[in-house]
Amino acid sequence: MTDLDAPVKLTEGAITQLKKIMADQNVTDQHGLRVGVKGGGCSGFTYILGFDEKKENDDEFVAGGLRVIMNKAHAIYLVGIEIDFLDGLQNRGFTFNNPNAKESCGCGTSFSA
Repeated sequence: MTDLDAPVKLTEGAITQLKKIMADQNVTDQHGLRVGVKGGGCSGFTYILGFDEKKENDDEFVAGGLRVIMNKAHAIYLVGIEIDFLDGLQNRGFTFNNPNAKESCGCGTSFSA
């Protein structure tokens, strides 16, 4: 699957920060960037973002030149999401622009679908 076919888009800022984290934490080739959701947060779901090994129910694709893995059941909530990294004076961290979210909370890491 090419970047154009990937259900998740990573901005240049996110790619740069993820590569830095991978180098700092010595992430191996056996691990990919896990993008997912879990129940909780102030709006119903929170995002999962971290490095993990591919599991049985995962899809794998390339986004921004990075190997990305996602549980097949999470795609309904995440297809079309854009992940960015902000490094400003007031805000620093990953942000999620999710077209599937009906509502998002003020912290930007919780949403309802």
